[in-house]
Amino acid sequence: MGKPIRVLVIEDSEDDTLLLVRKLHEEGFAPTHRRVDTLDALGAALNEEAWDIIISDHSMPHFSAIHALQLLKEKSMDLPVIIVSGTIEPGAAVAAMKAGASDYIMKNDLTRLIPAVERELREARLRREAKRTEEQFRQAQKMESIGRLAGGVAHDFNNLLTAIMSYCTFLLADLGEKDPKRADVQEIEAAAQRAAALTRQLLLFSRRQVLEFKALDLNAVVVNLNRLLRRLISEDIELRTVLGETSAIRSDAGAVEQVIMNLCVNARDAMPDGGTVTIETSNVILDQNAVRGQLDVQPGAYVMLSVSDTGMGMDDETLAHIFEPFFTTKEKDKGTGLGLSTVYGIVKQSGGCLSVESAPGRGATFRVYLPQIQETAGPAPAAAVAPGALGGKETILLVEDDDKVRDLSCRALTQQGYTVLKAQKGREALEICAKREERIDLMVTDVIMPQMSGEELAKRIHGLKPGIKLLFLSGYTENIIAHKGVLKPGIHFLQKPFTPSLLLQKVRQVLDSVVEV
Repeated sequence: MGKPIRVLVIEDSEDDTLLLVRKLHEEGFAPTHRRVDTLDALGAALNEEAWDIIISDHSMPHFSAIHALQLLKEKSMDLPVIIVSGTIEPGAAVAAMKAGASDYIMKNDLTRLIPAVERELREARLRREAKRTEEQFRQAQKMESIGRLAGGVAHDFNNLLTAIMSYCTFLLADLGEKDPKRADVQEIEAAAQRAAALTRQLLLFSRRQVLEFKALDLNAVVVNLNRLLRRLISEDIELRTVLGETSAIRSDAGAVEQVIMNLCVNARDAMPDGGTVTIETSNVILDQNAVRGQLDVQPGAYVMLSVSDTGMGMDDETLAHIFEPFFTTKEKDKGTGLGLSTVYGIVKQSGGCLSVESAPGRGATFRVYLPQIQETAGPAPAAAVAPGALGGKETILLVEDDDKVRDLSCRALTQQGYTVLKAQKGREALEICAKREERIDLMVTDVIMPQMSGEELAKRIHGLKPGIKLLFLSGYTENIIAHKGVLKPGIHFLQKPFTPSLLLQKVRQVLDSVVEV
């Protein structure tokens, strides 16, 4: 079978067109062609189909190759154009080359046609790959800059949100069920939760969110999300799941759930009048041809997650920007522009890639590819600790440089019966440990603190209290306890912002853990 090639022929002679097509057939190509002989027809052909190369006569009635080259320039289309002409003056040939023609060949000697076509296809592919690499580099630089900004903001912002959420918890505990102020406090709490979700989105898309990687069963994640997804989409949208046989993947369960939810919400918003969202999974093999110039991963075995909709679809201009942060086609106040950026960040951080196919009026299909691993997926996450089992009599060393977070965390812990030793900085914590002969069961420490990081403090504390358990707190770790955003093995971590209830659950979980870290 010949090499597929899509050829747009600009020629007023059907016979000459067939001659060119036959020549391509004879030399091992399998051409799909379309002939045009007016500027309007050329514009329509360029808009309606994708082409690999243009072969054009130099001069036709009311139309010439120069006009075609000008139109390509106006459309910013990088297509090789080979001029094949019966007669052409040297000056006209030079003018055509200056206008952007790739080569010119005489009709009475087509021996140079095939080498020219092969050369131009090869160079066009190299240009596309170079452009893709350049775009990836620019995107990486942009994400790095935004990530640094997001990380810096998140550290302080999450401390403020932790304080707001904690005060709401304490206020609600003191207010009666019928107190008129209760609804106001709940609104404040809900706003803080939305702000916390936005911060998580910022960190996720910029790959600064701490992820806890483990072997996952993608199908199980989809099944567990099914009920929530049905609540997320409206009643006039059908949700279909087609789950194939899948190997395990290595990622963060919460992050994968975020990917699925964001893609489904995006699909829902593309169908204001109803339609169908289809979630599919399967094992796939991506070979060299599949990844070259299309997918930014190495060839190999992957698990594919596909989310498709029957909505309005997207044009090429929208497709070029959909993964950019803060880009949105939704109405004001209807979207943050972070949903698909978050998906992109999570997938890249998980070692995968994603693609999208769409056209106006034809819906959209997003495909996520995550590497298969030769492991068995672990059990589902353990159920949360029951509220009545959150307290204890253990002694906890709390190290936090933010005064509000430290005081509120201490308040939550002491209310549940714990003995809490407070320290603002690492050196103060070391002094407390050195002076105290009694057992300290757990150290809860911020990761990013002045003078001494939480990780360095933990190493020194172990020298003084070898049996102590550790729980790290942070809204942004600067890779201190994580590598490229992935939590290092054996580390207990609580992401800021957190509520008193979440803190108590995590503290109890770490204290009850068998393995000391």
